[in-house]
Amino acid sequence: MIRKHTRDGEHARGDERRSRSAIVRQERAQTAQDFAVGIGIFILAIAFVFAFLPSILTPYDTATGGAETAQADRIADQIVENLSTGGPNEIDDHTLLNEYSEWDDAEFAEKFGLRTVDDGDVLVDRINVELQYLDRTPVDEMDDPIGVEYEDQPAASSARIVSVAGDEIDDEEPAYRLVVRIW
Repeated sequence: MIRKHTRDGEHARGDERRSRSAIVRQERAQTAQDFAVGIGIFILAIAFVFAFLPSILTPYDTATGGAETAQADRIADQIVENLSTGGPNEIDDHTLLNEYSEWDDAEFAEKFGLRTVDDGDVLVDRINVELQYLDRTPVDEMDDPIGVEYEDQPAASSARIVSVAGDEIDDEEPAYRLVVRIW
């Protein structure tokens, strides 16, 4: 069906129609080159997402690894076993507060197998042992840190819930947290 009149009421001219159809033929659909460029950009975008998405999801990767965590866990077990008074998870507070706090780096390295250099004079692994109330505040009787003072640096830690037997700690709390940190 051919239109004989345009909207403004004049007759349509055949030469205008031919030039318009020629333009439509030149503006054709997607070519193979367009498809290849589009797919290439899409593949690059997907590769970018897979390359950088893991670093976005875990921005706070710790400086401690599985070895340090296992070492902190092993040392916490050794301390509870060495200080045990016979009850389940009951430790002697006198030995913890008086003997352990007197140790130097070489004694910690020897007792717990910490890595050292210069024949045991310098510790590679730092250790901190702390007795806390269950709300994570330190026990008042622990004036000096056991081991190196912990200053909120990245560290592997292990905690044990223990009860305390002895007369060094005045509070009558039923349980405490024994926290061992390695960095």
